[in-house]
Amino acid sequence: MNKGQNGNSDNNLQAVEYWQVIKNRYGVILLTFLLVFMTAAVITHILPEKFPGRVVLEIEQPISEMSVIDPNQVSNQVFASRQFLETQFEIISSKMTLYKVVDQLNLAEEWDLPNATAAFGVLRKNLSTEPIRGTDLIEIEYLDTDRGMASRIANAIGETYKERRLEGETKRMKAAVEALDDQLRQQEEKVAAARIKMHSIMKDYRIVDLSAGNPMMSDGEPISGKQSTFQQSLRNLQDKEDLINEITTQINTLSNLEGEELIRSAASLDIQDDTIRRLFPEYQQLILAEQEALEVGLGRRHPTVQGIRRQLATTRDLLSEGVDSVKKNLQTQLEIAQENFAKLEDSHDRREEEVLAERVTTISYTDAKREFENQKDILQKMTFESNAKKIDLRMPKVPVVFHERAEPAVNPSTPNVALNLVLGAVVGMVFGLGIAFFLEYMDTSVKSLEDVEKYLEVPVLAVIPKDVGVLHKQSGLSPDAEAYRILRTNIEFNRKSADANSITVVSGGAGEGKSTTLVNLAYVCAQGGYNTLMIDGDLRRPKLHTFFEINNAVGLTNYLTTELMLEDVILQTPIDNLYFMPSGILPADAAGILNSRRMSELITDVKQRFDLVLVDSPPILGVSDASVLASEVDLTMVVIQHRKLPRTMLQRVKKAVENVGGTLLGVVLNNVDIRSDSQYQYYTSYYTYYAPTSAENRPSRSKEKAEEKRAGQQVEEISVDEDAY
Repeated sequence: MNKGQNGNSDNNLQAVEYWQVIKNRYGVILLTFLLVFMTAAVITHILPEKFPGRVVLEIEQPISEMSVIDPNQVSNQVFASRQFLETQFEIISSKMTLYKVVDQLNLAEEWDLPNATAAFGVLRKNLSTEPIRGTDLIEIEYLDTDRGMASRIANAIGETYKERRLEGETKRMKAAVEALDDQLRQQEEKVAAARIKMHSIMKDYRIVDLSAGNPMMSDGEPISGKQSTFQQSLRNLQDKEDLINEITTQINTLSNLEGEELIRSAASLDIQDDTIRRLFPEYQQLILAEQEALEVGLGRRHPTVQGIRRQLATTRDLLSEGVDSVKKNLQTQLEIAQENFAKLEDSHDRREEEVLAERVTTISYTDAKREFENQKDILQKMTFESNAKKIDLRMPKVPVVFHERAEPAVNPSTPNVALNLVLGAVVGMVFGLGIAFFLEYMDTSVKSLEDVEKYLEVPVLAVIPKDVGVLHKQSGLSPDAEAYRILRTNIEFNRKSADANSITVVSGGAGEGKSTTLVNLAYVCAQGGYNTLMIDGDLRRPKLHTFFEINNAVGLTNYLTTELMLEDVILQTPIDNLYFMPSGILPADAAGILNSRRMSELITDVKQRFDLVLVDSPPILGVSDASVLASEVDLTMVVIQHRKLPRTMLQRVKKAVENVGGTLLGVVLNNVDIRSDSQYQYYTSYYTYYAPTSAENRPSRSKEKAEEKRAGQQVEEISVDEDAY
């Protein structure tokens, strides 16, 4: 969850930073936008008007030569693929097509050009072809300043392309038919060769093909008389083998039995013997008669029973003799069947060899006949296709169909004013944003608090908004004073001890607002009860006296070069607790005067007399005076104008202070445009909270305007003078 929240926060921060760059570089973006937009407008205005000539065609893809031979490859109605259309577009704009148009319309003379090549260049430059989305149609468009000429040229291009396609199709079909005729001749030769081969095999092997109406094997080969005899012999041999097996089974069955079981088995077997067939039913009736007599109570010695038993014995003996006779007959039949089987087997082997030899001959003949029939079928198909293509060749071909011919246009198609202006606006905006972000990327000036803390490794004591005036000249309570109150508080908390109360205010270059910052800071400190002294240590271009309209004739330089007392050069300002030491007459060697023992004594003396001593100095990178002052006082405060000096110069400022043994207290980020740099709004948004709201503390509107105007003029004069550095 935290990860997602951090990601959203980073995205929001990025968006804010991008928006910040846009606001900061608004002027560059607007200027670039206007330049590109006006350029597009001018180009659009000076471009000549061109009228379109538009032709819509339907193109049918040509049938290849292979499709003539094999019509199953493609159908007769195959429309253009993307690759085919691209090819046709190139053909339409090719030299062969356009040169014909140039000659037909005499364009070289019409356009007053030196030759047809120049006319071809103009023609191709203004010609465009493209497919119509979702259809099999294409569009040919030609642009010309003359609407009539545009339509004539577009129609001429379409007609010329159609003629070329007709010529190409005719040549292609003729070539295909010629190729087909060649293949027909080759196929006829193959059929003749196959026929000769088939007849040769029939003659060599004395084959009489009576396949029509004769039985055919599953593979389509004819069955000969030898094959029929061989198959009958195979069936007879199988029958004999089955008979031998049957007789053998009967003999084995009778051989394993004796007595009454033998008689019963012999009777149950399908044996054609009259004795057994006649006596066995009588034998069974006698057995039943004996059982019935015994069942009715007759004894075994009863005459009737004795008579039945004598008959049974006589019948059994006769049946036994009949079974023995059957055994002998079966043995005789087995020997005869085995002898016949051996003879049939020998005859079958001879027939098998004959059939195998005949089989080889039959296969050769069948293959030759099948090859002949296949070649003949191919020849028939090719003959049919050849006749069809020849008929089709004599019919009119329409590979290109006109669906819309060009007519003189009413309105020009180029230049497209609306589109060009929209593109100009879009491109201008994109270029403007690109230049803005490029300039922001190349800009190495201080843009944020993080830049100061990263490159100088010192705290930011305060952020001063843009266009802050001189506080003691403003009427009533000003919300701008709150920024300096923050500065005063941060100075108190960042200095190491209360004794470190002498501070010099420096800047890297001229015009960064250090003098105004010093005056306003001194004013706020005096209001807070601090006994404050301002020393104008800028002996090059002193400005502090202009803020209070004080004479600059006597001051610091007079004290350092003469025996004047300190009270003679320190002046009381109209503001309570605020004192001022002017610069005095400007010397020839400002750095030498400042780097003196009397200057050190001065700093020591005023530190004891005042709660806070603020020393103004010239730009530290311009002259050496500021470095001398930084070595004399306790602390050094750097005023940096927002988005002005590169970060490398600020590092040089820090190094210049540290090289002379000075202590860098912190940085004041001055002249921040709160309206464009929204990242500082949270830092200064509450300043207005302290603005006066009661009517008794608010001056009249007319007086307020007058004082604000006067204060603004004074600030402007100060800024102009400071820019001289």
